[in-house]
Amino acid sequence: MPNPHMKRRTFVLGATVAMAVGARIPAAAAATSPTTSAGGPTPVRIVDDRATPATRALFAYLQRQQGRGILFGHQHDLTYGFTFATPDGRASDTRAAVGDYPAVFGWDTLILDGDERPGVQDGTEAGNIAALSRCIRQGDARGGINTLSAHMPNFVTGGDFYDTTGRVVGQVLPGGAKHADFNAFLDRIAKAVKGARRPDGTAIPVIFRPFHENNGAWFWWGAGHTGAAEYIELYRYTVEYLRDTRGVHNLLYAYSPNSVFAGDPTGYLKTYPGDRFVDILGYDSYDENAGPTAWLDGLVKDLAMVVRLANERGKVPAFTEFGESGTDVRNPQWFTQLSRALEGDPLARRMTYMLTWANFGGTKRAYVPYPGHPLLPDFVKFHQDPYTLFAADLRGVYSARTTAVGNAPFMHLVTPADRQRVTTSKATVRVRVTPARASRVTYSVNGGRARPLCLDADGFYSGDWSIDPASPADRSVTLTVSARIDGRTLTDSALVLLGEAAPLPAGWVDDFEGYAGDDTALSEAYTHVNSHTLTLSADHRSSGSYGLAYAYDFTGAEYTGAGKPVDADWSAFTSLALWLQGDGSANGGALQITAGGIDYWYQVPLSDMNGQEVRAPFSDFAPAPWDTAHTGAVLDAAHLAKVTSFSLYLVHGSGAATKGVVYVDDIRAE
Repeated sequence: MPNPHMKRRTFVLGATVAMAVGARIPAAAAATSPTTSAGGPTPVRIVDDRATPATRALFAYLQRQQGRGILFGHQHDLTYGFTFATPDGRASDTRAAVGDYPAVFGWDTLILDGDERPGVQDGTEAGNIAALSRCIRQGDARGGINTLSAHMPNFVTGGDFYDTTGRVVGQVLPGGAKHADFNAFLDRIAKAVKGARRPDGTAIPVIFRPFHENNGAWFWWGAGHTGAAEYIELYRYTVEYLRDTRGVHNLLYAYSPNSVFAGDPTGYLKTYPGDRFVDILGYDSYDENAGPTAWLDGLVKDLAMVVRLANERGKVPAFTEFGESGTDVRNPQWFTQLSRALEGDPLARRMTYMLTWANFGGTKRAYVPYPGHPLLPDFVKFHQDPYTLFAADLRGVYSARTTAVGNAPFMHLVTPADRQRVTTSKATVRVRVTPARASRVTYSVNGGRARPLCLDADGFYSGDWSIDPASPADRSVTLTVSARIDGRTLTDSALVLLGEAAPLPAGWVDDFEGYAGDDTALSEAYTHVNSHTLTLSADHRSSGSYGLAYAYDFTGAEYTGAGKPVDADWSAFTSLALWLQGDGSANGGALQITAGGIDYWYQVPLSDMNGQEVRAPFSDFAPAPWDTAHTGAVLDAAHLAKVTSFSLYLVHGSGAATKGVVYVDDIRAE
């Protein structure tokens, strides 16, 4: 999403094994709901098999809608705009532009903290909960479908969702120091959603989209700040807490990574929580001036991939965030070109809805054009397209008679998560079993003796795992859990890292030796922008056993980036050094350092194929060209004292190869 107030993303302009958990549904069966007798209710298979009739009907409608038109949505349509100053539940930039409301209304949990209206800063908890409930009611009254995203605060530092420090995910999961605070936040969500009711008392269905764009690095739940397994457990815990503990039964659950995947499902599914926890497969993508056709080409390819995955799993595909993100209007036919591209692809056109971001007003971006805006004529044509649907076009959204397919027993290991590091002599093993109770739950280490786990007050089968203090430091073990339920045995396992990792010398970013040859551990240590693959290379390196193989793919974007969070003082160093072996292409590279809140970069060619040391003096780094607010800033000692990240971006050169591999090793400040 764009920052509700400017999204802090890092872009360069100019010169793994999928963790898909849960049974896959054959495409032929998934394209429609399960069969039913003529005139009987339609069975639907959703996350909450106790969902309200209206919630089940919404899911059935969205499945039925595929290929019949794409619903248009707008974030905060009734609360922020260029055409009104005071929200009244009816004023809307969309309505001012085309005479109709959006078919989908987006809201955010920032309302609960008073950080977005109608929430009030320093307002009461009850008042802000009521404000979010009121928004949902207003969207429903205007004839639309409601979605809710979640920009949660940093529960460790007290900062906002962009504060990525503190390894927050591990702290809010069960057993973490901030677990109770996280539960309290979820309690407020539960109250707001349960309190959103129609005059007849019916709970209004809401599509809940937590922890979105997690493959990016800009949120504390994003790549580089937590592992894939930890993220999966965070998402699962949230669903189970709202559904099972708080009894919220008017939610559908959406999963929505950010672009670009070049049509490859591996990256999309890397953090997929599993079919048991997701109803809607979403995808976020903004046109960030990637080139005349690059964004649309990559977008269509990825949306087609999402539709295929949704069909295989019996899910609903959705374009959960999109927008034209330039500061100036670059293309007066942007909306109609987007709609033509989607409608022209037999799979991408099966998106159920597409939601653009909020018109926060002032000098911020107008994602929905308003009267007088240069994109308004094109948006009017977009509205007139029979395939784009607005509120007045919706029919029978909640009319389907349905019955929920009951969820079979499911068991998963909550803590410790796969590839989590345990540095203490004792850890708590926690297992969740739903919806049934197990007759026996055990854990074992490296296939050893099974030890029992007991049901605790929080609903986990838990027990202490004592780790032999005489064991070698910095090693890994396989933790396996088993549950006996109704004569069946369910299992789950995790690779757990024990002991402290060997620290790198001062100034070092990576020598690629600390991953024990595990490509998954390597990938999870880095943030990822657009399509690429990171693996360890034993054949191309400067020293030690491994270097980094960085395989890029410019099929869907003009650049790609891999970065690693850094929290260091580099004021005593004068340059950045690394070993680099290019691929002989005319593509370019850029070393990027975020220091003192400013992104600095230094360009390097990829033409040398022999491998050589590259030294970039900090005095030669300049603010990234898109960061116009810091033009002329110098990477001096004061900024170097506050280094927070390193990134290596690769940029597609004119006429250059779209795919290739470059090798890197021994990244450090000197």
